[in-house]
Parts: sequence; C-alpha cells; structure tokens
Amino acid sequence: MSCLALRIAIVGAESTGKTELAAALAERLAQLSGLRVAWVPEVLRAWCDLHGRTPAQQEQAGIMATQHQQIDAAAAAHDVVVCDTTALMTAVYSHIVFGDPSLDTAAVALHRSMSLTLLTALDLPWVADGLQRDGPQVRETVDTLLRAMLTQHRLPWSGVAGTGGARLESAVDAAAPLLRQRPSSTGGLFTRLANRNAEPEALQWSCEFCDDPGCERRLLQLRG
Repeated sequence: MSCLALRIAIVGAESTGKTELAAALAERLAQLSGLRVAWVPEVLRAWCDLHGRTPAQQEQAGIMATQHQQIDAAAAAHDVVVCDTTALMTAVYSHIVFGDPSLDTAAVALHRSMSLTLLTALDLPWVADGLQRDGPQVRETVDTLLRAMLTQHRLPWSGVAGTGGARLESAVDAAAPLLRQRPSSTGGLFTRLANRNAEPEALQWSCEFCDDPGCERRLLQLRG
C-alpha cells in the first residue's frame, strides 16, 4: 500500500444497526472506489457466544485490546477498514455496567487511530439480541456518553440516520470525502462528492463536533 489504511469506526447504542451497517458500508465503498476494503466484526459478540455470558469487569480491557489487534491486522492488508465498534464502546459500557471510568484514557488513545467515527442514531426500534442487549432504557445513556467522549476529546465524527438504504447512503456520504486523495479505479466516489457538494447549504452536514441530538433532528426534518 502507498499510504496507511483509512479506519472508519461505527459506534452507537444497542440495536442501532452497527453490524449491518459495517458490512454494507465496506461492500459499498469497495464497489464505489475499487479499493481494498475490509470490515472487522465486534469482538464482544464472539466473546459472549464463546463463553455464554457477558464479560466481567476485569475482562473488559482484554476485549478492548483484542478488538484493536484485529483492526490493526485488517489495516495491514487493506486500504480501508470499517470497524464494527472500537475501544470507545468498551469504555462506555464499563461506565454503565460497572461504574468504572478507568478504561477511558486507553480507549481514547486506541480510538485516535480512526480517521472518522460514525455514530448511529436512535431512530431504529430496539430488538432483543440475547446476551448483548441490556434493554431499550440504556440507549439514550449510551448515546449521551458517546457524544460526550467524542466531543470532549475532539474525535472527528458524523451522525448517521435513516432506515433501510438511507442509513447506508448517509454513511457513504460521510466517508466519501476521506477517500478523495486515494488512488481509485472507479469514479463512483468522485461523482458522489460532486453531487454532495452541489446540495443546498442547509442540507449538508457541517457540525462535525456537535453533541446536540436536537441538531440532528432538525437536519433530518429539513431533509424530509
């Protein structure tokens, strides 16, 4: 590779479509750009399936490290890596489940390797998913903590919302500018960028570090 792989993180509360979006976004970016794109699944999901339980407090750091080891391995062989969660999610759940903020510093340091973070909106219905679901009552808390960490540490992020294909297209729009300087065998992303730049100003996503969910709701109302 001629340059370091771009890393796109997808984070968000329970049942906001992170895994489905990660797989779909990787496929779509590969189609549009002709680049080598991989997606890294959530380590916690595999861990819970293997052990038949959720991790204990002292096991959180190991899960966090393993997630980023797998991201690093994918980045060594690809141009773009889409990450289904990062250390940031582990830190947030350590706050919620254990009242433990001790992972914050390490999690932020690991997350800084991400070129962009996509925060999935709470506009999808909550769906039960075995050991990995704490319940719909925690979604707003998770969302609030993620926004606070992203904003406090000035990590570049964008919100993604919408149902069905609209959610994927929202993610593609956010990621497209990052690939502008990347060698590409197709013109799909460049056409996408031209179309996006031609939109009326009021419809463009411009508040990169905004932590106000109401801002997103107003934007979505404009788009509707």
